Amino acid sequence: MVSPAGKFGPYSLAGPHSQTGPYSRSGADLVRSRIALQVRLALLRPGDRLPDTGALAEQLGIGEMTVRRALEGMCQDGLLDRRRGRTGGTFVSAAFDAVVPAHHDPAAAASAEAFLLLLECGLVAHASGEVGEGELGSLRKLVAAEQEFAEDQEFTADAVSALERETRFHLELAETLGGPGLRAVTSDLLGRLALLAPPPGAEAIRHRNRCHAELLDCLVEGRTDRAVRAVKDHAIHG
Repeated sequence: MVSPAGKFGPYSLAGPHSQTGPYSRSGADLVRSRIALQVRLALLRPGDRLPDTGALAEQLGIGEMTVRRALEGMCQDGLLDRRRGRTGGTFVSAAFDAVVPAHHDPAAAASAEAFLLLLECGLVAHASGEVGEGELGSLRKLVAAEQEFAEDQEFTADAVSALERETRFHLELAETLGGPGLRAVTSDLLGRLALLAPPPGAEAIRHRNRCHAELLDCLVEGRTDRAVRAVKDHAIHG
């Protein structure tokens, strides 16, 4: 793991709880983004019951009252459902996918995408030539799986699975190059984007995976300029 020093914008390496700058996040925002990310990763599916507020609060390191208010807000927004009774609780809305487009915000999405680009360019520039092939095993597997999947005739119909792997790649990249703190920041950004921006289509995901493969090669070979260019090409043309 490569551990970059300093700060990336308003986020410190300690995690996404900075209270200054345009990217500061409230506890409620964090709950919202992490639930959206879990749906994007198929860890939660429409109709699934969420853990209770105590478990969520412990996972995220924030207060139960903050979690409760965040869940209430997501229920009001149609992203979650609250059911009463013995088998009740808070559930991912069965209409989650249909509701998400109402929350798209191009300006907010562009800000999150710009910060993610800055973060990844910094990580890649710092790690270029310093990371060995042995550290990239899980990332190589994701790229190989996507390359194989892209050749399947059903790729377009199952682009959701491809998007899941695309998301996992960025999470793994952040942890491999920057550790758990940078993975937490990336998780927040990707969760926000899952709500703020429409998902990329199948062809865009194919392009992104080609950028992933080039990025890994350049990292090992120490070709810093080309590694950073692969990150930018992913963002601009993906």
